[in-house]
Order: sequence, then structure tokens, then C-alpha cells
Amino acid sequence: MLELLRIRNLALIEDVELEFSPGLNTLTGETGAGKSFIMRAVDFLMGERMEAKLVRPGAEKASVEALFILPEGETVIRRELSAQTGRSRVFINDTLSSQPTIRDLAPRLIIHTSQHGQQKLLSPSFQAEVLDSFLPDATLLQTRTENFAVLNDVLERKKALMARFEEVEKQRDFLEYQKKEIEKVDPLPGEEDDLEERKKILKDRERAGECLQNALDILHGEVALLDSMTLLTREMEIIARLFPGFEDDREAIEEMRMMLHDLDSRLRKGPAALDDEDEHMSLDDIEQRLFELAKLKRKLRRGLDEIVGLKEEIDKNLSFLDACSLDLKALRHEEDEAAKALRETLTKLNRARQKAGKILSIRIVEELTDLGFSEHVKVHFEFDCRELYPGCEDMRGRLMWVPNPGQPAQPLDKIASGGELSRFLLALVTMRGDDNQEHDALPSLIFDEVDAGIGGMTLNSVGAKLRNLADRQQMLLITHWPQLAGKADRHFLIRKEVENGATYTRCNRLEGDRIKLELSRMAGGGEQGDALAEKLLK
Repeated sequence: MLELLRIRNLALIEDVELEFSPGLNTLTGETGAGKSFIMRAVDFLMGERMEAKLVRPGAEKASVEALFILPEGETVIRRELSAQTGRSRVFINDTLSSQPTIRDLAPRLIIHTSQHGQQKLLSPSFQAEVLDSFLPDATLLQTRTENFAVLNDVLERKKALMARFEEVEKQRDFLEYQKKEIEKVDPLPGEEDDLEERKKILKDRERAGECLQNALDILHGEVALLDSMTLLTREMEIIARLFPGFEDDREAIEEMRMMLHDLDSRLRKGPAALDDEDEHMSLDDIEQRLFELAKLKRKLRRGLDEIVGLKEEIDKNLSFLDACSLDLKALRHEEDEAAKALRETLTKLNRARQKAGKILSIRIVEELTDLGFSEHVKVHFEFDCRELYPGCEDMRGRLMWVPNPGQPAQPLDKIASGGELSRFLLALVTMRGDDNQEHDALPSLIFDEVDAGIGGMTLNSVGAKLRNLADRQQMLLITHWPQLAGKADRHFLIRKEVENGATYTRCNRLEGDRIKLELSRMAGGGEQGDALAEKLLK
């Protein structure tokens, strides 16, 4: 139940607070006073958009705040609209929340029926939704949605598989050519760099061999360095005995002689043996292999590592073509199973819709008769079949009616007047409420001029229906009819005033004689208006 509504700095409203009763609350006033805008503020609170220009001039922001009484306790919702940015923020119990959260919560709080709702009722798709909302087993709709999603997923995967198959099939000849060229050379990952390194090592070893021989020639040539160092060592021994100051020089020469003998030994042994793999590949072999790799790179216009990866990719694509028939067969089996499940669900759902359509038609006729329609009025649902998949037909109900005897049945959207649509909408809301017997859990009903286009005895029938409905759940009713306003548990007068050159929308709760005055005004005033107001209040 909506207990309290406060609106600040929104359009012509500076600060308005309305405290509603549990039953029937009516809002009356002259046309253009702002009655419907108050209900629009409720829609804004429930997640609808509102333009920044509607913030009252001079104010930084507008706000709408409401207190709801729910089975689990009190809930306060506040939404603010910035004049500068046009952005809004929503709070639930003073905690920042999101608009999707509010939209999910809204159906538990408010059902807003209006002339927009009447126009919505003319939509065949909405009529189909109305019928579905009265299905005894709502899980059939969820199952249908899930089955259809599974089937669509299979179809999408099948479509993607076929698209890839066609693309790869077009490239089959080129892929096989590339594979053949790669297999001829059979490159290995990093092979080119490895060959270049081996080539460098072999060249370095060849140059080292030349240097070894040159070094040995120096040590053992015509003027052998080793022999000279031996003679020099002997002479230095004598010199050092005679002249002790040359002892350090003698030791240095002796050490140098020993180092040269060690060098001679190592030079004679030569460099370490080559690796087995290197011994089996000469420089010519390496050069030839590098040429083959370079030729393959030019032919395929890719680097060697890319070519190695390309071979794996080609193998995968060609394997895919070979395995595709098996994958398609598996998907076709999945498709058949998903289609079978959807078909079975739709069969159950369509039967349930036909059965519900008959029951709902009887209930609508009963409600419409209570609302002043002819006892001869007839309503039924006509079903159109929409093929979701070959052999899977989804039946959608459309309201057909015969308002007068002797006329053929026609769609509701073709012949219904505004007043008739108002009563149709009221009948549907009433029946939806009947299906939920927990009074505290029922959302508040807002009827925004749902009485448009009706009058006379029909108005009395509508009034009685609204009154009965308000006894079951809270109702906010905007009306221009005193016959309806007189049934209110709480009456609010909305009026427009101009003060100091500024326009304001005011809202006052009426009591006692003020209610009588407003009912009289609504009835046209004068003695006749006063008499009708007096009669309505009695």
C-alpha cells in the first residue's frame, strides 16, 4: 500500500504531500490543475524517464518520495532528478539503488491504468500477454522460452559450423598446396636461427685452425721461440748469480718459458671436437638448407615460425573438413531433440491457451455485464499461429467481441470506443486482482481517468465496481465525475494558483463541507449541483 507521497520542485509543484488511505482515494480538480502530473511523478518514482526541464525553475533538483507498507515492513523509495545534468538517482530506504531494481520492484507496488493503458489494450500482442497471464500453469511459458532458447542455440551453432565449412571448403585447394610445399621442406621451429648459429661456429672453427698453425710456426719456425726462450733462461741464470738484481727478471723469463711450453702442448692438441650433428653437416649442407628455407618463405610470404604454425593450422582446417560431417550429424540430432521438446511444450501451451481463453471469455463477459454492457455481449479469443520452427506453431490469442446481437465478431481494436475500453481495462484489472487473495501483497491501483467516455447508468456500474475493488486493495482514482468521487474514503483537491507572478500546483485533503462543495462543483454547481452532492454523500 502507498501510504505517503511527497513531491518537491517538480514542474508547478513546489512541495506537495499526500497521505493516502487503504481504500479509495480520489483526486479531483479542474482540467490542467496537475492531477495527472501527480500520477506521472509516481511513474517517475517507479523508473520512468523525466526531462530535466521539468525541475522547477530555480531549484537544483526535483525529488519524489514515497512510503510503501509491504508484508515485510515499511519501504521508502526516493528518486531525485538533477536540473543541471538531467540524471537521476534512486534510493531504497536511504541506500543508493538502481533503476532496474526499481523496475523489478514496481509490479509489487503499483499498477497504473490510464488512457495509455487503454491504447495498450488495443495491441494484439498485449491481448496475447493478457491471456497468458491467466494461464493456470505459468511454467509452460518459461519452459517454452527455455526450449526455444535451446533450439536457437543449436541453430546458431549449426549456422556457424556451416559457414566455417563453406569458408574452409573454398580454400581447400590452396590449403593442400600450402601443406604440400611445407611438407617438402619440413621446417622445424627455430631451425633457421639454429643453422645460422652452426654456420657461424663452423666458420669460426675454420679460422681458428689457421690461427693454430700460425702460432705453432712461430713457436717452432726457423727462429724457434721455444728454443730461444730456453737459451735465454740459461743465460739469465748466470746473470742472476753474478748480478742478484736480475733475479726477478730471471724468474719472469722462466715463468714465460713454462707458459710457452704449455701453450705449445694445447696448440698441438687443437680445438675440441665438433658435435655429432655438426660433424654430419658441412658448411655447404648448411648453406643449402638455408636456401631451401628462404625459398619456402618467399613462396608463402611468411616467416619461418609463421610457416611452422601455418602447417598446424592447415592440418586443423583439413581435419575439420573431414570431421565436419560427423559434427553436423550430431548437431542435427540436437536440433531434432530440441525441436521435439519445443513442439511438445507448444502443444501443451496451445491447449492451455485455448482452455484459458474459453474460461477468461466467460469471466470477461460477466465483468462487462456488471459494468453496464448489454447482456448479449459476447467475447472470445481468436488464435493466430506463428511458426517458430517447422512443425512448431505458437498460438497467440486475440480478443474478439460482439457488442451487439446480430453483428459479426470483430477485433477489439477495430470497434471499441474509449468508454468501452475503459471498462474492458477495469474488468481485466479486477480479474487479475481476484487471482491474488493476499490483501497485503496486492499492489496499489492507479486509475487515471479510466471513466473517460462513459456516463449515465454505466457510470453507476463502474462506480460500484471501483468501490468493490477498492475494498480489496488500495486505489488512487483521478476522475471528473462526482458519482465516483463521492465514493472515496479520502478525497484530494488539486488546484492551480498564481502567487507573486509564479504558478503553483496545490493539493489539499478535503473533509466535511469542503467535500460537498467540490462534488457540487463537479456536478455543475447551483442548486442542482448541491442536490446531487447531498444525495451522493448520503
